[in-house]
Amino acid sequence: MRNRWYSFFKRVLIGPFLWVWNRPYYIGGEKVPATGAALMVSNHLAVMDHFYFPLVCKRQLTFLAKQEYFTTPGFVGGVQKFFFSSVGQVPINRESGDTAKDALNTGVKVLGQGDLLGISVEGTRSPDGRLYRGKTGAARVALETGVPVYPMAMIDTDKANPIGSWFPRPRRVGVIIGDPMNPEDYRDRGNEYQCARALTEDILKEIQELSGQDYVDVYATDVKNSLIAGDGYPEGAEPGGAKVRKGTGKPKK
Repeated sequence: MRNRWYSFFKRVLIGPFLWVWNRPYYIGGEKVPATGAALMVSNHLAVMDHFYFPLVCKRQLTFLAKQEYFTTPGFVGGVQKFFFSSVGQVPINRESGDTAKDALNTGVKVLGQGDLLGISVEGTRSPDGRLYRGKTGAARVALETGVPVYPMAMIDTDKANPIGSWFPRPRRVGVIIGDPMNPEDYRDRGNEYQCARALTEDILKEIQELSGQDYVDVYATDVKNSLIAGDGYPEGAEPGGAKVRKGTGKPKK
């Protein structure tokens, strides 16, 4: 895929500013194949994750992005919609009963064109900077297509772009690429869901090692809903809770 707006944003309008303002570092970029389809699966700390990885990656890629990035009203929403639409990002309606099917079909189509596809394994932004239980969508796309999966860690992007902010703060951010994983190694793990879950869990372990985050074995969406309702963290998901696996606190460099 080649998109002139993508190059304009990256090289002229936004990219030069972000290189100076956030000084992104990029580790493991040599692992990303120069040609051919590949699936880049990351944690999700900030809206601007979709800016920083395209900024440092030599190849153009497509992200599966939540529909709200395209439908939010007001000035900020208009800017988001223009940006994500212009650079070829694909909206996914997470409230639809066919979300998983739609994401799978879209992902297979993008990869079938020989492109890079980016998916956030948690399915939504982390509410507090920790790594949450992964959705199996990325693994299902990988198993359907057989393309290599590259675990990827976004570092400190939530510090540069906290939830609710629309202009980045001058905080250095990073992108770390892990070693590729072969989905063919997971086809003997049981039924379709069990295979996808096994691959998802291993992707999460790799991302946690790269990022140094604490891992919480609860879906981020459930935590967000509980916090919004005023009920606090679900039992075991609170910092230090029974469902938390401690990370190193330091990204792997």
